Amino acid sequence: MVRRIHDLIHKEINGLHEAAYLLGVFALLSQILALFRDRLLAHFFGAGAVLDTYYAAFRIPDIIFVAIATIVSVYVLIPFLAEKSAVSKEKEMEFIDIIFSAFFFIIITVSIIAFIFTPQLMRLFFPGLADTARFVDLILLARVLLLQPIFLGTSNLFASIAQIHRKFVLYALSPVLYNIGIIIGIIFLYPAFGFIGLGIGVVIGAILHLGIQLPFIIKKGFFPRVTIGRLLHNFNDVKKVIFLSLPRTLALSAHQISLLFLISFASLMASGSIAVFNLSFNLQSVPLAIIGVSYSVAAFPTLAKMFSNGQKKDFLEQMLTASKHIIFWSFPAIVLFVILRAQIVRVILGSGEFGWSDTRLTSASLALFAMSIAAQGLVLLFVRGYYAAGKTKKPLALNLISAMLVILFSFGLAKLFASSGTLQYFIESLLRVEGIEGTSVLMLPLGYSLAVLINATALWFMFQRDFKSFSRSLFKTFFQSLSSAIIMGFVAHTFLNVFDDLFNIDTFLGIFSQGLFAGIVGIATGILMLILLGNEEIIEVWKSLHSKFWRAVTVAVEQQEEL
Repeated sequence: MVRRIHDLIHKEINGLHEAAYLLGVFALLSQILALFRDRLLAHFFGAGAVLDTYYAAFRIPDIIFVAIATIVSVYVLIPFLAEKSAVSKEKEMEFIDIIFSAFFFIIITVSIIAFIFTPQLMRLFFPGLADTARFVDLILLARVLLLQPIFLGTSNLFASIAQIHRKFVLYALSPVLYNIGIIIGIIFLYPAFGFIGLGIGVVIGAILHLGIQLPFIIKKGFFPRVTIGRLLHNFNDVKKVIFLSLPRTLALSAHQISLLFLISFASLMASGSIAVFNLSFNLQSVPLAIIGVSYSVAAFPTLAKMFSNGQKKDFLEQMLTASKHIIFWSFPAIVLFVILRAQIVRVILGSGEFGWSDTRLTSASLALFAMSIAAQGLVLLFVRGYYAAGKTKKPLALNLISAMLVILFSFGLAKLFASSGTLQYFIESLLRVEGIEGTSVLMLPLGYSLAVLINATALWFMFQRDFKSFSRSLFKTFFQSLSSAIIMGFVAHTFLNVFDDLFNIDTFLGIFSQGLFAGIVGIATGILMLILLGNEEIIEVWKSLHSKFWRAVTVAVEQQEEL
């Protein structure tokens, strides 16, 4: 049994669908644990000041991680590692030592500076929390969390090495273990050490995220060494990596900064607004991680190799396949999350201190975030497609604009919402949150989704201009998936009312059963519609699932074997 588990973890994975489904399964497991984590947080603290403080403490460490760890990210290092490994293992190892040394010195320096100025940074970015009793806890927790970027950044480097050797299971397991560490902190360390125990749990999760990859790295002789002499002697390699990573660093940093501003806006709203924003954002991240992230991550190594080998036609075909499947899966997810939002939130988060008002407000926020699930997935894919093609300026410009639009839209809508009784009445009635305090927080996910939809549309048109005939073959999938999803949503909504009379929705089992059976009937209807429309993607999915998972024969596998 131990041997089989070891072989599975270290198995090489080839092919788009095989890798995407593998990543999707582990992403689902990770997201289930993340939902359990959020349920524990909601149960113990509710959508209030404590959870606001907890989520706010992550923002500065997350920005540091994104800004610096992109130097050792998979999407930057894979082309370099592929080039070095083709020469010799010694050259690959030398490159790893150099990059790790540069990363280590930079992130340690930045973390120390952030540690010293944490009180000033927290007061600047979260003015709504600065004068509360929780401000001291916010500073302490943020300082503990500064350890997280160091461990996760190192894990990123190891993940790059693992992926170049196609060890996708190691990459996929890391976030699962990360969430286990956080859960340990909530259940065991918080009762023992208080608020700081939550931060210790996060750090343990980051260590586990790194630790799962260590056996492979050590066994293959890739464990890096900090070496100043070699770093100075080969600094040109570092400059090349930093230059290549700069566009992605700026794009991801801009996204994190936009989220920082949204959390900052939320800190000035009603108590619990930060918690509502983060809990709903995490919920909408479940389908995004399972669909958009899985396909974009699985496609990237093959896309990079195809483009570098001059296989432009195969590159475009791979992009089309991934785009179709993101659209195919995302539209049903959007509709189900909108229709079943109250059932989803109540089942996952509704216990303990998390009351019915918290449920209604978080459900409304989730529905607004869900509007952009397909757009977020396509943005991830298009950006990685451009990175694989060596074109980083275009997605960078659009992502920077998108980040600015997120801030402008959210801020503008919040101001308009506060001053316009008509808009307030319309939004509250539409989302059924009348009479609840703090509905202004809903303008943040609305602004976010509008900006992402614009970004995805712009990337789509830009990709169509650069790669002719890209859109034409997508329209069929777009129409079929959207049509079946709308009908599925109508049927699910209808059966919600039917099952409302059959189950006691004041109980956990009742509301779970209502949402589950309404969802099943809706999904069955959607599948039937796709079959009647002759949808190609559902046929591909069936073939992949019907055959043995690990030996599924796909076009992507054949393409990989030809490389």
